[in-house]
Amino acid sequence: MADLPILPGSTVVVCDVRSIYNGYRGFVQRISGDRAAVLFEGGNWDKLVNMPLKLLQQV
Repeated sequence: MADLPILPGSTVVVCDVRSIYNGYRGFVQRISGDRAAVLFEGGNWDKLVNMPLKLLQQV
């Protein structure tokens, strides 16, 4: 089965052991080139982070 493309609105998880966001689940807001803006929400905080697509895995 082929991997589905990551598109805006996709739920993704960060797969990079060097990142402080490793294992965090977020929502792709927009994609530009080979990077995605991912929105992480956690209770009373929200954070929008730009990340390379190769570090993200669709859930």
